[in-house]
Order: sequence, then C-alpha cells, then structure tokens
Amino acid sequence: MDLDLDLGDAAGSLLVTARDGVVTVVLSRPERHNAINLAMWLALPPLMAALEAHPDVDVVVFRGPPGGPFSAGADISEFTTLRRDPADAARYGQAVADGEGAVTAYAGPTVAMVEGFAIGGGTQLALACDLRVCEPGARFGITPAKLGIVYGLASTARLVDVVGRAWASWILLTGDLLDAETAVRIGLVNEVTTDLEARTAQLAATLASRARVSLRGGKALIGKVADGVRSEDDEVHEHYRASLHGPEYAEGVEAFLAKRPPDFRAARTPRAAE
Repeated sequence: MDLDLDLGDAAGSLLVTARDGVVTVVLSRPERHNAINLAMWLALPPLMAALEAHPDVDVVVFRGPPGGPFSAGADISEFTTLRRDPADAARYGQAVADGEGAVTAYAGPTVAMVEGFAIGGGTQLALACDLRVCEPGARFGITPAKLGIVYGLASTARLVDVVGRAWASWILLTGDLLDAETAVRIGLVNEVTTDLEARTAQLAATLASRARVSLRGGKALIGKVADGVRSEDDEVHEHYRASLHGPEYAEGVEAFLAKRPPDFRAARTPRAAE
C-alpha cells in the first residue's frame, strides 16, 4: 500500500507505515518521551483526511515506539513560547482540539496501543481512538490541574462518556495516574494484555477483515447515540442503504451460505474487464 503523505514539520515525529489495510502511526520523539508538540497536533487533521480518502486503509493504530512510552503528553517546553499570552494559548488549544477531533471524526476504526505511560495529551489521544489496549505496566493520567489549565469541553465530554462522571472527576481533579488494572476496570481501556504487540496486530487484522460498510456505519451510529440521538435521520438511512445495496452485503450473504470466511476486500475491488 502506497501512502503519499505530507506531514510538514511533524515529519520524523509521526512515523506512518501501512500493511494489509492497517496503518500504524508511531509517536516518535524519544528525547521528549514522545511528547506531542504543536506540529504533531497540526499534522493530524490532514493525515486523517488523507487516510480516510485512501481506498486501501481499513484501520489506523496509534502507538509509541517499541518499548514505549505511548506519550508523555503535551510538550510543555513549548508553552513558554507558543502559549505565552492568551491569544497564543487559544490558538494552541484550537490546534489540539482540531487534531484530537480529526482522530475522533475519522470514519473507520482506530486503535490506541498503549505501552508504558500515556499522560495528559497521551491519554487524550488514546481516548480519541475507538479502542484501547495496553500492557500491565501502562499508566494513564490527565493532568491539567498540575499545570493551571482547564481541560477542553469536548475532551472532558469524551472522558465522561467513557468512564462516567465519578471517575472523570477523580481523573481530572486529582491529576493522579491510574494503573492498567484500574483503567480496564473503569472502561478507560478495553483490554490489558501481556503480549501487546501480538494482540494489537490480531485486533487490527480482525477489524480489517470485517465489512467496511458495517464498521463505518456502526461507528457513525454509535456516535449519534452517544450524542443523544435516538431517532433515525437521513444520514442513518443512507448507512442502511449503503449496506443493503453494496457488494459487501452480497459477499457476506454468499460467504455465509457457502460456509466460508467472507472476503470483503475482494468484494470492494472492482473487477478488471474481461
């Protein structure tokens, strides 16, 4: 799979690879424990748009480099220059919100693979993903209370949606770190595994093997329900129509009747004229 991406100033800090429909985005700033700087936040909207438009991308995985950590959070060293006054701080905050929002709004499934700690913006990015898996030594925390910052409303809403009001209050008001056992118990992560590399690869492969129309439609409807929508609208009906009249539906039914695994990727690929 060929990806032609322009990451701008984030080139070298975001390493993007692709294989078998799975794109992996590595946060790579080891000298800063993979802290997410402004250039990386700014690169996320065009990156996610390019991946969504690519016909061969099924799943996007975010991770730190082998051995971790996932991310130490925002690059605080930038704050004295790029957040030096209220106007700069507002622009910086908007860039973070746009980057996080681009991951959340991505039409396909996203997975955060958390090795080591995910602090502040690290947990924020992980929460923007649909699924989160981690190893037993992982640690999570959102620490604006230690910096005199008020966490963004959209990010706070996402945290409350995932872990509930009581645990969101604990996480934001104390700023304390949570271990992996607590994180999975409160729903902050979906799974803790001792073989994180293999399990993430297996999960990504499973997602890539499913019907894209089902994944994207299901994700869209989950988002609507989370936003309080309970009535079907034109967008919902369009997802229904796309599934019932698409090649993946025909392949799914045919494979089920033939008692074989479906090949949705082949079903989506136009056949060359014979």
